Amino acid sequence: MRYQFLTPLFVLCLLLCKAQTSDIKALVGGTLIDGYGSDPIKNSVIIIEGERITAVGTLTDTEIPNNALVISTEGMTVLPGLWDMHVHTMINGHADYAYWDKTYPPLFKDVIMPASAHQLLMAGVTSARDLGAPLEESIAVRDAINKGEIPGATLYVSGPFIQHRPYPGTEAFRWGVFGPDDGRKKIKKLAKAGVDVIKLIDQDQMSMEELKALVDEAHKNNLKVVAHGHRPEEIRKGLMANVDCFEHTGLSSAPAYPDDVMAMIKERTAQMNKGPLFWCPTVEGLYNYQYVRDNPEKLDNDSWHLGLPDSIITDIKNSIQHPDRLPYFQLTPSRKPTLQTKINQLLDAGVVLLVGTDSGIPMKFHSQSTWNELDVWVNEFGIDPMYAIRAATYWPALWMGVADEVGTITPGKYADIIAVDGDVLRYISLLQDVDIVIKHGARYK
Repeated sequence: MRYQFLTPLFVLCLLLCKAQTSDIKALVGGTLIDGYGSDPIKNSVIIIEGERITAVGTLTDTEIPNNALVISTEGMTVLPGLWDMHVHTMINGHADYAYWDKTYPPLFKDVIMPASAHQLLMAGVTSARDLGAPLEESIAVRDAINKGEIPGATLYVSGPFIQHRPYPGTEAFRWGVFGPDDGRKKIKKLAKAGVDVIKLIDQDQMSMEELKALVDEAHKNNLKVVAHGHRPEEIRKGLMANVDCFEHTGLSSAPAYPDDVMAMIKERTAQMNKGPLFWCPTVEGLYNYQYVRDNPEKLDNDSWHLGLPDSIITDIKNSIQHPDRLPYFQLTPSRKPTLQTKINQLLDAGVVLLVGTDSGIPMKFHSQSTWNELDVWVNEFGIDPMYAIRAATYWPALWMGVADEVGTITPGKYADIIAVDGDVLRYISLLQDVDIVIKHGARYK
């Protein structure tokens, strides 16, 4: 285009419009935490072309393309998009599970699960492991997000929980196991449907033959297995069956894990040929309950309304009007003191922790849970903030087998990147208000 007959202002407008429509973005000036655990990179530059990162460096060594849309990250911490390794997109903080499970399944696929995934994304969670939901709905929502039809965190789904017997009225998303052969058939059905992971609960109620059949069949189909770790016998049996990750630390009021369980965990972590033993402790929901109970104005934050019709928002609000009366949390005061002890036991034994939240349980919303989990780890339990960030970026991607694509800010990987104003390593709670969210190169916030 020839500009000699155009006014300078019009030329400037043309250039700005060209930059806005450019497929190239440059994030310039921020302090970069790349996910590998080394010292942050000051005055960073990240070049994105289309969906992927093409260059990572600093202002002194990285050229910014002339046609790039420059996004200033000056004064910000830039880091990989977060992962939440334990979410429930089919629930949204409602306090009455029996009522929710009876009332809302018809809205799971088109309203509730998409809203949950969108809320996660806007909170800086670009990837999440969705553990427990009806099979067809899980696959449909995951695939719609992957196709770009709806906005949301990239989901890795388990479909239904696998357990000894489903609770009455939950058969659509909880499948029982009636012997080893039945267990293998159910795993094959899930694998054929295309799930990403298998979720077991209450495996202490299964026979070892059933449990081993489930885990072995999953591994034959290249599916990893996560299993509850609430009770000692769940952990014992899970270790004997070679599950790949344990979930939770908190529903037992026992002050610590028994010595024999810790001996088994240490024996497993010493077997380096099997790789690390992973654990997703999900402590935030229990740890913060009393604070939320006594400061219920926190529930007024409307970030969890995104994508939900007013009728559902009102229903959820009504269910949590009296946080002190919720049956779900009545034993929490006795459980809370055990959480840090158990996490320290796991860390001392060489377990690798993953950030996950149980997001969706009563009063715990997809827009808030992940940063609250990180905050408890760092500010209450004294976990190193870089460890916590890697537990929400690098390690989850590795566990899911997608570390070649996401989890760190590296040339060639998808541009899943967030930025927040301030120093996250000093003030981890800054993650409650993420300023920039980019997923697969597209900016959502």
